[in-house]
Amino acid sequence: MAKIVFVGAGSMAEAIINGLTKKEKISPENIHVMNKSDVEQLVYLKETYNIQIVCPEKIALNDAEIVFLAMKPKDAKVALLEIAPFINKNATIISVIAGVSIQTISSYLGSRPIARVMPNTSAAVGLSASAVSWNEHVLDDAKADIIDLLEAIGTVKTVDEEDLHVVTALAGSGPAYLYYFAEHFEAAAIKHGLDKSDARQLFIQTMEGAAQMLKNGDIEPEELRRKVTSPGGTTEAGVEQLIQHNVKDAIFACIDAAQNQSRILGQQYE
Repeated sequence: MAKIVFVGAGSMAEAIINGLTKKEKISPENIHVMNKSDVEQLVYLKETYNIQIVCPEKIALNDAEIVFLAMKPKDAKVALLEIAPFINKNATIISVIAGVSIQTISSYLGSRPIARVMPNTSAAVGLSASAVSWNEHVLDDAKADIIDLLEAIGTVKTVDEEDLHVVTALAGSGPAYLYYFAEHFEAAAIKHGLDKSDARQLFIQTMEGAAQMLKNGDIEPEELRRKVTSPGGTTEAGVEQLIQHNVKDAIFACIDAAQNQSRILGQQYE
């Protein structure tokens, strides 16, 4: 069974580890984790998932078949320089670092199979919307194995690397946008007298139902919206306020800013 080392031990690394162990894709004794300085987090992961901590000598990197890069973009350069001498030449690199290109990773770790993945934090409950791209060194069998691993945390789409910037903006950052909507829809309902718990549960069910409607068929979101919007009704009154307050423009600006930031994060290394 493959030996995996996670470089970085934050929320995304934990979400992936949780999925891999829960779905029994990799046995815990074959999962190792390291990070820059947070020993408490490493101990937590070891005790929670029964995985292994990489020792200071980084021996685990010598025979790792897969190395997950899961550090923050600002920490990537130092981390890549630190691990480069220890990674064996046959290891496959899977990076979840936002913005940092395959070419940049290769410049630090050498010519080898490298995949870039953009998951989201819903990986923690097995519902990530992930996208993956790879370089020419990742063979078809390896691609299938990587997709199989990633399906432990949700769905996976293969895209061109250039498209990962907008994937980052849409799916990678997307949960935060929905939480923002939930936060303020809930607050608005409470303002008008609804109990907080009731407001939250109703909104959760509303999101789940709308998502299922989108998944069920070929009906476009616009048409689904029209079906709900009766002339002179409550929905029309609400939608009209969204239009008047330029919510569409705000959404476009949101995606534009996030994908631009993804490019900026990568450019600082190139």
